[in-house]
Amino acid sequence: MNKKIGVLGCGWLGLPLAKSLVADKHTVFGTTTSDYKIGVLQKANIIAYTIGLTENGIEGQIENFLGELDVLIINVPPRLRSAPKESFIKKMLHLYDAIKNTALARIIFISSTSVYGDIDGLVTEDSPTRPNTESGRQLLAAENIFLNDGALNTTIIRFGGLIGPSRHPVTHLAGKTELTNGNDPVNLIHLYDCIGIIKMVLNGNWENKVINGVYPHHPTKQAYYTSEAIKRGLLPPSYIKNLEKIGNKSIESKYLNVKIYPYNTSIVS
Repeated sequence: MNKKIGVLGCGWLGLPLAKSLVADKHTVFGTTTSDYKIGVLQKANIIAYTIGLTENGIEGQIENFLGELDVLIINVPPRLRSAPKESFIKKMLHLYDAIKNTALARIIFISSTSVYGDIDGLVTEDSPTRPNTESGRQLLAAENIFLNDGALNTTIIRFGGLIGPSRHPVTHLAGKTELTNGNDPVNLIHLYDCIGIIKMVLNGNWENKVINGVYPHHPTKQAYYTSEAIKRGLLPPSYIKNLEKIGNKSIESKYLNVKIYPYNTSIVS
């Protein structure tokens, strides 16, 4: 069935997601913070809006954007490293207030496995959240803004490290030395599977659920990034033994395993 779907944040993930939803015959509304990108969205048959979230309020026609939607996909990263820093929580509170002024009730919130922090062992949606970064703490607080409202049908998707076209962490790790996390498992997911999981949620009943989206293959970082660097002709990173830490956090999803989501794109090049 055709839905009116809003993608708040048409960036690296949001734009290909929006294009895929258009291809599925949905009516797609998308936002960008840059006027020059409006033409890119329109060319892809996305109904485009320039909207910016700030800690002081929302810039742009947020009422018009939200007004006709059946579903809103919130795909806005915290970006707390940029200057000047702004509160992601305040941005999400402004967005929440705008949503509550409309009839919109279905939310898909794109989050991150960073909310689990450095806990060890097998991590599922039942595991405790212990974020140890400011980004993780603010993401967790933002999740709860929407989950705690029983009038909303909210699904949280916590993706692992994102990889895909023109994006892979090995490009930043190449040539680095004396890294201490070589025994830690990788917890990654490809762009195409991110899109697949979001579309699965759109077409199913996932009300008030939290879902982990991580490819179910967890080689050690040393083995994985060494191999990926060599394949790209890059200098592999080098690791030293860290006798004080044994990393073994592997993130899985009990829901996707039960629902048998077919991960289609390997994290191995």
